[in-house]
Amino acid sequence: MSPSILLVTAAAGIALLLLLVLKYKLQPFVALILVSLIVALSAGVKATDLVATIEGGMGKTLGHIAIIIALGAMIGRIIELSGGSEALAQALIKRFGSRRTALALTTAGFMVGVPVFFEVGVIILMPLVYGIARRARKPLLVFALPMCAALLTVHAFLPPHPGAVAVASQLGVDMGRILMFGLPITAFLCYVGYSVAGRMARRAYPMTDDIRAEVYGPHVSNQDLVAWAQEHDAPSQQDVVISPMSTEASASSIAARLPAAPAPGFGLIVSLILLPIVLILLGTVSGSLLPVNSLLRSIMTVLGAPLVALLIDTLLCAWLLGARRGWSRSQISDVIGSAIPAVAMVILIAGAGGVFGKVLVDTGIGAVVSNLLRSTGLPVLALGFLLTMLLRAVQGSTTVALVTTAGIISPLIATLSLSPNQMALLSLAMGGGGLAASHINDAGYWIFTKMAGLSVADGLRTWTVLTTLLGTLGFILTSLLWPFV
Repeated sequence: MSPSILLVTAAAGIALLLLLVLKYKLQPFVALILVSLIVALSAGVKATDLVATIEGGMGKTLGHIAIIIALGAMIGRIIELSGGSEALAQALIKRFGSRRTALALTTAGFMVGVPVFFEVGVIILMPLVYGIARRARKPLLVFALPMCAALLTVHAFLPPHPGAVAVASQLGVDMGRILMFGLPITAFLCYVGYSVAGRMARRAYPMTDDIRAEVYGPHVSNQDLVAWAQEHDAPSQQDVVISPMSTEASASSIAARLPAAPAPGFGLIVSLILLPIVLILLGTVSGSLLPVNSLLRSIMTVLGAPLVALLIDTLLCAWLLGARRGWSRSQISDVIGSAIPAVAMVILIAGAGGVFGKVLVDTGIGAVVSNLLRSTGLPVLALGFLLTMLLRAVQGSTTVALVTTAGIISPLIATLSLSPNQMALLSLAMGGGGLAASHINDAGYWIFTKMAGLSVADGLRTWTVLTTLLGTLGFILTSLLWPFV
């Protein structure tokens, strides 16, 4: 089959995928599998080889990412239902002081965002933000915007979140190196988000009546919020009141049956969040610095494998946050099991992205697309960022954008001699594309704007502008590091 026909087939396949997801609202997993089948048959894959191609793509991808995503979700769920996320945020607020409450919440968003998915993090922490805004007599956006931006930044860039894990799997990137570069980059982006959000929030945006009444009471008007926004930063000396935790029904029902216990300590939660990160980083560093036959290198290679590091942390979370605080074995099992339904579809979508990528490779479409991308003259870093941002803007899902882009550019990557560090930076540049352009077709956009009480237009002026700025800045940072790695 000629290269031009293969190229048209690829373009038609992507267009069909977007049509099915956007217009017909077909579930992305089903859409990816269906499009993969159609593209494979159209590009000349034999009927006898079709099933093997589909199963091969799914198996190769899920064999690497399913365990990591599932264990990461389990850690997040234990921390969530133990009250650890709220305790962490509350402790940070006390340590930062009342004048820097917004920065404390941004830090909490960064730290909670490592083990907890974006949507869950917003639902957990927004009641805390409501209490702070009410006590401080300040507009809700002052606190909510930088915190939620931090949550989404970590979700787009770092493992064990599904997009980053899927990209690492499809492109063969060392997750330890992604964390090594990604942690300082995302921390810097979160601080920039805090600074920019502070400037945005100087203007008071009208809130919807229901959220304004829930946060401030029925007697506070939008005119009052305008007046508050114009006041000087006068810190509130009152204690912050945390509203009851709100999350999905299954988790709430489990939480209601758990025995009452004091909130976990700040140090314990931080240690449990950092443990798998430290183990993965040590595994990467020992592989580079220690001799091949070193016993310590062998030990650290095992402990630093992402699935082993996350498994160790899951068991420690179950013991320290569960068993030692009065949870029975069946309750621990229920808490851990409740994490799986929330991530099951995410895992399947990532696997379907792997199927699409394998189809592109096996049909020869990948090689044609690779040559086309090479002919643009753009650096591979820019290609990864722009393709991901385009797909993110068009169809909304960060995970779908990342896995689709990885499938498109993987044949090009195979022809380049990129170092492991450059591969990690490429993954992070794609994460920048996955962060940018969150707007009305993104579920995260609606979660934030509805819980912040913003109109569609004000959400675009604040949330969409901020996420696009941070995603683009993330790409610029990877570009600046590229020549030195």
